[in-house]
Amino acid sequence: MGEEKERREETAESFLAQFLPEILELLSKFEAIELEDVEIYAKRLALEFLPAVPAAAPPTVAPPKPVELLTEGFEEPVMSYPGRVLEVKLGATRSEGGTRGRVVVIGGETCPPFYLFESPPPHRPVVSMDVFDAKIPLPKAYKAHIKDVIHDPAEWAKRHVEKFGADMITIHLISTDPLGEDKPAREAAKTVEEVLQAVDVPIIIGGTGDPHKDAEVFQYIAEMAAGERLMFSSLTLDMADAGTLEPTAKAIAKFDHVVLAFTPIDLNLARELNRKLYEFVPRESIIMDLTTAALGYGIEYSYTIMERARLAALMGDKELQHPMLAAASNSWAAREAWMKEEELGPEWGPRELRGPLWETLTGLILLLAGVDLLMVGHPATTRTLKKFIDTLMSRGKAKGADIANWVSTSLEG
Repeated sequence: MGEEKERREETAESFLAQFLPEILELLSKFEAIELEDVEIYAKRLALEFLPAVPAAAPPTVAPPKPVELLTEGFEEPVMSYPGRVLEVKLGATRSEGGTRGRVVVIGGETCPPFYLFESPPPHRPVVSMDVFDAKIPLPKAYKAHIKDVIHDPAEWAKRHVEKFGADMITIHLISTDPLGEDKPAREAAKTVEEVLQAVDVPIIIGGTGDPHKDAEVFQYIAEMAAGERLMFSSLTLDMADAGTLEPTAKAIAKFDHVVLAFTPIDLNLARELNRKLYEFVPRESIIMDLTTAALGYGIEYSYTIMERARLAALMGDKELQHPMLAAASNSWAAREAWMKEEELGPEWGPRELRGPLWETLTGLILLLAGVDLLMVGHPATTRTLKKFIDTLMSRGKAKGADIANWVSTSLEG
């Protein structure tokens, strides 16, 4: 056995000696080789690990300094939508059976708000200014512009149109509130008639929210102002529950007026009310009020519901294919709009500026959600919103700042 073992060892040494030069040559080329199906018998085996020589790092080359901005093209993502917002006409001229000197048409959009690169809207958004037929508490910043006509709704409306540029007038008949003066429909109708004679723009008739009294007043005025194409604000699901929705809607439709369908920030409720109205009112005579929350008081909820309604309409939801109204004047209920500077802190600034800014920002946000008609109170709000609408509608024509050299521009002071 000992002789056999010695013979095998001699044979292995002879084999290694024979192929060692070739193995060394392979190692010099590949740094490592792998042997398969090889058995090595050795008395002693030594493994030696040599440190690897790191490869030389490439020389550092400083990147070239940019000398100009890169120019990249942009192609607008133009899309088409299966749905379309209905057009609604407000007001009627003498040739149409009314007495208005001008009418307003809203709606008709075929793309999201102000996507002028896809399809310019056929009609621009409009602004209606508020008038009240009874004394109510108004913020000082708001009241200062109309305090001499506040007791005369007709003169108040006339100032809004002739001096402040209102596209429409909203006459809020709060004197008919059963919890207030509870004036009869006949007296309210007389006030509406005076406003119709004072201005030649379309008129919105605002109620008190009482489903019974509003029904009575709306029906009376609808007949009195037959053919004027007034809008009645608002018809609600509360009326349906009270049993007054059907007769009121029928009267409004009979005398060719428009209804404002009001629901509280819920698209399912909006669909439900619209379905009920379709039984009595033409689809082209319905505008939606999905509820306006003011800046800082839940405006994100109003924005979202209006945006969803508009997108659903464009995607083919026929129950939401109606123009939208929003009451930016609700902003005056926010304490930040009217409280004194010393009560809020100096960082808030004077309320004479803060109030109209609060209303304006609320209106701007809702315009971008797709609102077609805004109710406002302050003249500065009307002026600013109309300029903003002009800018949004004049794609490529609005004068912008020169920002071509913004990279190298420094701001001082």
